[in-house]
Amino acid sequence: MMLSNSIVAAALLILSVSLWSCTTALGDDAVDCCLTTSDRRIPQKVVTTFTLQTGEGGCRVPATIFVTKKGLKLCAPFPSQNNWVSRLIDHILGREKPAQKRPRKSKGKKQRQQ
Repeated sequence: MMLSNSIVAAALLILSVSLWSCTTALGDDAVDCCLTTSDRRIPQKVVTTFTLQTGEGGCRVPATIFVTKKGLKLCAPFPSQNNWVSRLIDHILGREKPAQKRPRKSKGKKQRQQ
């Protein structure tokens, strides 16, 4: 009877070690992903950086993850799908085109040439 108790104990030990190693391996693969995206525009002044989520691997939704000054992560559509996202990325990277100056309209009366 002593032999059977030690065999049972050894079997339980092996089983618990194998289960623990499986859960540890699964825990290492946890990834912070965007599950959905929002098309709501994000102000340029609150965003500090961004990353792209391609939709491969564990994250199945292609997205742009913007990080705010307060550390919040906001999920926006992938830049190829939405123009405002591309402009915001260009602003962060410093590639934004300068705004074109429009000619000013005079607010007075036109003078006639004589």
